[in-house]
Amino acid sequence: MANTILVTGGAGYVGAHACKALDSAGYQPVVLDNLVYGHEQAVRWGAFERGDIADRTRLDEVFERHKPMAVMHFAAFAYVGESVTEPGKYYRNNVAGTLSLLEAMRDHGVSQLVFSSTCATYGVPDKVPIPESAPQRPINPYGTSKLMVETMLRDFDAAHSIRSIALRYFNAAGADPDGDIGELHDPETHLIPLALDAVIGRGPPLTLFGDDYDTTDGTCIRDYVHVSDLADAHVLALQVLDQGGASDAYNLGTGNGVSVREVLAAVERVTGKPVPHSVGARRPGDPAELVSEARRAASELGWRPRLSDLDTIVSTAWAWHCKVHG
Repeated sequence: MANTILVTGGAGYVGAHACKALDSAGYQPVVLDNLVYGHEQAVRWGAFERGDIADRTRLDEVFERHKPMAVMHFAAFAYVGESVTEPGKYYRNNVAGTLSLLEAMRDHGVSQLVFSSTCATYGVPDKVPIPESAPQRPINPYGTSKLMVETMLRDFDAAHSIRSIALRYFNAAGADPDGDIGELHDPETHLIPLALDAVIGRGPPLTLFGDDYDTTDGTCIRDYVHVSDLADAHVLALQVLDQGGASDAYNLGTGNGVSVREVLAAVERVTGKPVPHSVGARRPGDPAELVSEARRAASELGWRPRLSDLDTIVSTAWAWHCKVHG
């Protein structure tokens, strides 16, 4: 249909927020999700089709039924540690699954795709902030699987004129400010929800993975971007493609680095409670600092993060946490 967008992984964290943004912008999202990590209750905007991107027969049914004008592709496994111990799972799902999706797009005449990529494709950066032109040298199978997809996208554009925009997220965080959806990972590995679990006693004390990095306070520095701002960027990327824009890749971050200890301080400010925590050993493969150079997304997509200051991120996450966990 003229304004139908197939959203793979649309029952997941970023995908569900993107569906809300699509709906607000006048599009009709259709969610395809196998519910391995997604939640059916997060499908609040548009139709839901249960299925796996690796199932070509199911893909053909969904494309035939809904005739989408474009695809937003979020369906992926995204646990870095698990990717190291189970690389086959990541290559089968993230790479082979995406190949199945791209071939279905080719065969059904769908020529626009917005891809959920990651700053993990850069690996350990030579310089910070990281521009889109930085070398892509991932250090784990998760990052490698996403880089493989970016490579496939270029090849499918050259061969089949499927244009795509890959969006390399830095640290997605926060929750829908209206309280409709938020973060519900199992297992949860993200810093802010783990800190909130520690605050309310739902989880163990937080472990800081190293406090001896060459940073201002010894803890790792990351670039946190609000999930609703990420969702807005996907809609802007879709509009660029719909207007005939060429394939490209953009960083999505704020350009502002925040340390782990600064995140804990924000959690304590917002909740009014201390975050029980201890300091553990460094995790292998954790760079000291990952911060985005995000000017191209602003100048070429017109993207301006509205909710990505740290206290707003934590406040929306806390409101969602209270709603879900009491």
